[in-house]
Amino acid sequence: MKVARFLENPIVTQADVKPSIDGWEVMSAFNAGVIEYGDEVLMLMRVAERPVSDNPNIALVPVMSFDCQGNGRLEVLEFDKRDARYDFSDPRVIGSPDGIYLTSISHLRLARSRSGRRFTVQDQPSLWPDRPYESFGLEDPRITRLDDTFYVVYKGVARTGITQCLASTKNFGLKVRPADTAPPGGGWTKHGIIFPPENMDAMIFPQKVRGKYVALHRPQPKMIGAPNMWIAYSDDLIHWGEHKLLMSCSAGTWEGGRIGGGAVPFMTERGWLEIYHAATPDDRYCLGAVLLDAEYPEQVIAKSPYPILEPEAPYETSGFKPNVVFTCGAIVRGDTVTIYYGASDEVMAAAEMSVTEILESLSPI
Repeated sequence: MKVARFLENPIVTQADVKPSIDGWEVMSAFNAGVIEYGDEVLMLMRVAERPVSDNPNIALVPVMSFDCQGNGRLEVLEFDKRDARYDFSDPRVIGSPDGIYLTSISHLRLARSRSGRRFTVQDQPSLWPDRPYESFGLEDPRITRLDDTFYVVYKGVARTGITQCLASTKNFGLKVRPADTAPPGGGWTKHGIIFPPENMDAMIFPQKVRGKYVALHRPQPKMIGAPNMWIAYSDDLIHWGEHKLLMSCSAGTWEGGRIGGGAVPFMTERGWLEIYHAATPDDRYCLGAVLLDAEYPEQVIAKSPYPILEPEAPYETSGFKPNVVFTCGAIVRGDTVTIYYGASDEVMAAAEMSVTEILESLSPI
């Protein structure tokens, strides 16, 4: 199967993103949901940033705190790297006696491109953590268009757990004409939590199935079970039920550690095609594909026996979190699917593949 990585890769790096706060640094710009909007391709990226410490022994950790009325305030906590009570082994988190802290706080930021290859990143966040269930940040958005509204499912991270949350917009806060004023509130509405903790990798299908909305999600069991991919149905996009296990981890394979949704599924002549991610127990992330029945997408028709995209390029095998390719969005034009993906939890990249070749590579279940 031919994989044509963009020659421009990485298409967005942290150097392309202006910090949202003076004195802060952007650590990563990655895991973007993508959509076509007018004559542009939009990427809604996860931007992770933190304040800069002038003391090499002190880690500065930003978090949002909220009072009982829900009013938020940004705080910066200090952690002494010489203190044996704290675990700094994972660059993404700090382990402490009172729980886990993230080493950065993430928001969602828009990047725009007419070519789909060279992007201009906006200077300010589109969505900022301003709810208690987002106190550690917003992450990994997926964008679905339903009629004239774009729905974004994203990860809300807080001390109380990781949830899947929903926001919507009709215009991404963009002006239609240069003379227009910006829409009130940036043109965004937050609808709250749609999958409670701990849950990851949720996304909504781009059309109803049998009269209902459909979503993929990934519960994270702590006692019994594994981080597997599930499917659910809804009448209103807020309340979800009819949950069914869709795909399970496979011990000893590239899917042995966890498995979850990636890009928003798209319809082909054979059914729904979902570009998903899986990881080994030591966190090597690859992408695969699964074909779901058009009318009963809880039925798996065929899936990848091996990855369709795996970490090979230098920007995928080294970086903030090496050996990671992770998609939150794809654009389909004819037989070509352009997969936009985060590489090494640090930068954005993209690759083109043939939909026909992907379908032909799948093994029947």
